[in-house]
Amino acid sequence: MIPTPDTDEIPPLRLERARGRAEIAFKQRDGATVLDRLFQEGQAKIRLPKAHGGEPATAVLINTAGGIAGGDRLTYGARFGAGTRGVVTSQAAERVYRSSTTDGSRAGEVTTRLEVEAGAFAEWLPQETILFDRAALDRRLEVEMAADAHLLLCETVVFGRAAMGERVESCRLTDRFRVRRGGRLIFADTSRIDGCAGEILAGTATGGGATALSTVLWVAPDAEARIDDLRVVLDGLASEAGASAWDGMVCLRLAQGSARTLRDDLIRVLLHIRQADLPRVWSC
Repeated sequence: MIPTPDTDEIPPLRLERARGRAEIAFKQRDGATVLDRLFQEGQAKIRLPKAHGGEPATAVLINTAGGIAGGDRLTYGARFGAGTRGVVTSQAAERVYRSSTTDGSRAGEVTTRLEVEAGAFAEWLPQETILFDRAALDRRLEVEMAADAHLLLCETVVFGRAAMGERVESCRLTDRFRVRRGGRLIFADTSRIDGCAGEILAGTATGGGATALSTVLWVAPDAEARIDDLRVVLDGLASEAGASAWDGMVCLRLAQGSARTLRDDLIRVLLHIRQADLPRVWSC
């Protein structure tokens, strides 16, 4: 609506919102994992660095918008074909900026779907997601894996950049994980933080003052058998950490008041599980 001399009404401000989708599929050819399909649109991009020295095929996600604002939509997908070995990571930490609505009700949305076929080794290893004050994010990760497939995934959330003196007075975060193996739901986890992150995470049961949180899920035939060795690693970390093993998988949680310290501890955990270096973008 355009204002006229007969009215003082001003049309509501309509902000441009980002829409992006990126999908990749790997297949096996002559005993090697190679690209099968690549799709990207909007601000969601994928780059494929060369693998060296037995490294798995690697896909690097890039959000060219520079972050996520309220109302943005990002969709990622990855299919790991039978017998393949691949890792999907991100170029850098993702940033979630404050929502345009005062109550943070207009959230940015990130949806990720992974398909892991028979005998495949799949890794979902994005770098941190940083929430700024008044950010709103609704995130969903769904995995369908074959009964004999392997999966390693991690997600890390940081509430404000402590080195910059930032404090998250208010935010809204909903994080959902769903993993199905052989058609059966084996892992379902939903967390929600709505309000002052510092106050919510101040309790002993909710982080003990943490401003950075990580979840690691490892699904593999030998995962449970390695829980004792893994707990030895956790005992040597600076972060609060714990691990549980059941039904052919291990779930780890890390909490820390320093994002830098948590990242260092997370790297130690992932190196122990993978028995190999992390993707090179983690060192950039």
